[in-house]
Amino acid sequence: MAQYLFLFFAAICAGGAVNLLIQRKTINSALSLIVVMGSLALIYLLLGAEFVAVIQVIIYAGAIMVLFVFVIMLLNAGEEEQAKGSRVAKIVGIPGLFIGGIIGIWVLLQHAPLQKTMIPIGALYGPADQVGMMLFTKYLLAFEVTSVLVLIAIMGAVVLARRSHS
Repeated sequence: MAQYLFLFFAAICAGGAVNLLIQRKTINSALSLIVVMGSLALIYLLLGAEFVAVIQVIIYAGAIMVLFVFVIMLLNAGEEEQAKGSRVAKIVGIPGLFIGGIIGIWVLLQHAPLQKTMIPIGALYGPADQVGMMLFTKYLLAFEVTSVLVLIAIMGAVVLARRSHS
């Protein structure tokens, strides 16, 4: 049953990602991204990573998406203009998409007999204290660099919005 739920939420996640790409209004794309983040949280929950699922909802679906919506409103982004697709992108991209899909299906079919030796869903998880210790010891530099990058992005959005209205 858990595998069917996993596939269901994965389909919702993929559908939200496709919807994010085809939307013409940026606010609708942001709402589609919230659907993607929520379905990812449910997938993490199915995998037994409760801490990561809660963090996914609080940080990404909550705080980061509020930041995205704030920046979208700050920049007053309207409807996206539709441009003609690049010929090179069509010539290389469409065959590349099919080749990548065929390779992905081939890899999945080649590794199908290994499913008996795979670890069952939810068997591996890390308690919140171990995840926190690893985040603030081993990965502290990456954590801090990410927070500085987010701060720089916010400042850049404010500068861009101020220049356009002057």
